[in-house]
Amino acid sequence: MSFFQSLAAAFKGEAVTPRVPLGRSFISPWIASAEWHADQSRGPINYPVAIREAYLKNPVAQRAVRLVAEGIGGAPVTASDPELLALVSERSAGQPLLETLAAHLMLHGNGYVQVLRDADGHPVELFALRPERVTILPDAGGWPAAFAYKVGEKAMRIEALDDFGRPNLIHVRHFHPLDDHYGAGCLEAADEAVAIHNAAARWNRSLLENAARPSGALVYDPGEPGAALSSDQFERIKGELTAAYAGQVNAGRPMLLEGGLKWQSLSLTPADMDFATLKAAAARDIALAFGVPPMLLGIPGDNTYANYREANRALWRLTLLPVAGKILSAIAEGLSPWFRDARLVVDLDAVPALAEDRERLWTQVSAATFLSDDEKRAMLGIGEVRA
Repeated sequence: MSFFQSLAAAFKGEAVTPRVPLGRSFISPWIASAEWHADQSRGPINYPVAIREAYLKNPVAQRAVRLVAEGIGGAPVTASDPELLALVSERSAGQPLLETLAAHLMLHGNGYVQVLRDADGHPVELFALRPERVTILPDAGGWPAAFAYKVGEKAMRIEALDDFGRPNLIHVRHFHPLDDHYGAGCLEAADEAVAIHNAAARWNRSLLENAARPSGALVYDPGEPGAALSSDQFERIKGELTAAYAGQVNAGRPMLLEGGLKWQSLSLTPADMDFATLKAAAARDIALAFGVPPMLLGIPGDNTYANYREANRALWRLTLLPVAGKILSAIAEGLSPWFRDARLVVDLDAVPALAEDRERLWTQVSAATFLSDDEKRAMLGIGEVRA
């Protein structure tokens, strides 16, 4: 019995096995806080700020999420019912359902699909809700009874089931070992790497704005032992240097010094300035968190995969297919009250990256003389021949 079926049975008063109580064992990381930071001991993550830092400002994280989301959104999907396939494939307000859900799962760890219906109660549209706006409202036993969707000061309550025991909203989530209701997103695991990568980029930009070298030091040497600049002289010189020589516009500008002052140039060693290695290491951690082979993100020095073809195959096998399977199975389960034996799967034969794997399987199955034609077709996912 599926989750929605057991909820409907309990709603109708039918005898079902009692559920264990659920509880919020820890605070969700997506509750708004004052600032974005990587130190979890200081409080929860602010999701909108985290999105700006990772997806909008970090090229590695954005490309990793888009590779997964666009790959799932463009995957060839087959369904048990043509109407079911059309419902999943259609856009809602310009929103591609599967791509949006995949991005929400990767970043937030939760995806919410509202089932919009016509006057007869039949689903006509599926719309993915922003996950940070959704709050689960549990019943007395801790199980989800409704969902609250809040935008600014406006709030909307969406019951988990309608009067006939059919779901109004489908919740898809990644596994979280410490939370009964909300999933754990990849962004939470990548926050340290994103912070390091962004900090390295800002540091490199600061170096470029200062001619890629430290500004040096002014040394006061009047030739008399114990002589020193007065406080007023020190502050005046520091202010003049900041106003006339700091920044990229003044890079290389000649400096005019007063008597007793000499310029001592300073420089960093190549090892100190090698932030490329630091950025590449952080980029690999970001790619690891989102399940994308680093080679596909253009990260140098990573030779884990022999070529792009192998990396692309690994991306499909290890990331795209599991995430797509989770999304499609959740949608099929949620729509099962309207579509009997609902089934949504990715057509592996139509995925170019997996063509070699499928060709090898077909060759092995075709060469198995001890199998009947119907058994071979079943192993290849093809229905039996009807007389």
